Amino acid sequence: MPVRRQHRLSEASLPGYLAQCGLIEPGEPVSVEALGDGNINWVRRFRTASGSRVVKQARPALERFPEYRAPTDRIAYEARYTEVAARFDHEGICPQILFFDPDECVLVLEDLGDAERLDAALARGADVSRAAASIAAFLGRVHSGTRGVDLAARFANDEMRRLHGDHIFRLPYRPNDFPLSPALARRAREIQADAKLVAQIDAVYARYLEPHGALVHGDVQAANVMIASTGPKLLDAEIAHVGDPAFDVGQLLAHLLLPAIARGQPAPGQRVAEVAWIAYLSAAGSSGAESFAAAAVHAGIELMRRTLGAARVPAVERDDAGQAVVDAGLRLVQNPPTSPRQL
Repeated sequence: MPVRRQHRLSEASLPGYLAQCGLIEPGEPVSVEALGDGNINWVRRFRTASGSRVVKQARPALERFPEYRAPTDRIAYEARYTEVAARFDHEGICPQILFFDPDECVLVLEDLGDAERLDAALARGADVSRAAASIAAFLGRVHSGTRGVDLAARFANDEMRRLHGDHIFRLPYRPNDFPLSPALARRAREIQADAKLVAQIDAVYARYLEPHGALVHGDVQAANVMIASTGPKLLDAEIAHVGDPAFDVGQLLAHLLLPAIARGQPAPGQRVAEVAWIAYLSAAGSSGAESFAAAAVHAGIELMRRTLGAARVPAVERDDAGQAVVDAGLRLVQNPPTSPRQL
């Protein structure tokens, strides 16, 4: 049976597609512009007289890294996550989905306008406590509310989970050709040679791959959080799966900690991490919360991979900043604190 070929949208073809789907009137004036970094998906903002919206299409080859392939049904898991999480989303954390085309792997979403990304706010030293607490409380409600619920079959997102997991748990800790400075390359080799540490990270990866626990967003990085006028928004749930809730929490904590560590002033990051953890605990309840130590291990692995892996962040461009972040990551993995006050 022939495989159906995806219709790849372009700025020229988008108005016709929108009209065909009943999202605009035929012949209605519409302007189209690129939006965001466009690393993974084809993303455009379109404007009509009635306002602006965002269209996102998942394609087999990643937009910025075409040498990497990913399943296009990742966008269906994003839509599914938003649907399941809606009953726990009291603050509108997930952006509103206006239209979903599973055949062409297209989502049309509300436009967040000029909302600032969380990583940009952290980079300029802004107080992001309220946004961090809202995101953490949302995760707590989702984790607690979906724990033990039979969702694994609906979120059998194994290929995306493993693709993402390899970049977090495996590739930075094996010989690779990532473009690191000589000093950080030496540090990476030292870590790769630590058999006990690598085995510990491998064990965490094995738990990450297990399809039990709760519904996990899977990519709670600062670049996926927008601080809109109505409150924070958590984007891009394309790696959503049933798994270890500590992974979501650890990812959030790592990105709250990293910029302050890189600046050599870790205290602000520790304070906002504590705020987020308290909000998570309060929302999840005693029966639904993960241990802080489990989340801290994930945070430590994320700190190291954001310095030594393929997806490095601008905050670690300087060697001294990168070394400080790696040091912090190692401490969290090898001696995980049981409370944010021990960070």
